[in-house]
Amino acid sequence: MADGAWYDDAAGPVVRPYALTGGRTHYTGDDFDLVALIAAAEPPEAAAGEPALAAPAWAPGPEHHMILELCRTPLSVAEIASDLELPLGVVRVLLGDLLDRSLIQVRRPAPVAQFPSERVLKEVIDGIRAL
Repeated sequence: MADGAWYDDAAGPVVRPYALTGGRTHYTGDDFDLVALIAAAEPPEAAAGEPALAAPAWAPGPEHHMILELCRTPLSVAEIASDLELPLGVVRVLLGDLLDRSLIQVRRPAPVAQFPSERVLKEVIDGIRAL
């Protein structure tokens, strides 16, 4: 393969999305909502006098590190994808990797409140008019 095959003059280095995720196309856990807030978690500290647990055989990639750096202040999944200029599906897989290792916290959006019925709204309007 020629040296220029992995470089696009307009876009820069070309890395296929499946290469960033190890061929995975989706996260097997809960789906990440576009507006869910992601924050970097504080790494757990070993208690004094206790040996630290052996680290699992997982080495985060540069994209994982970039996500952790971005998420020092909470950002939505959509903002992370935009800032990294990566497809949303890739970002969701990378976030899943970080969540599985407790390196991020996910704050899911609050459910949409139930709106009062039309009858209740009419009674409120009639009450206001009576004032």
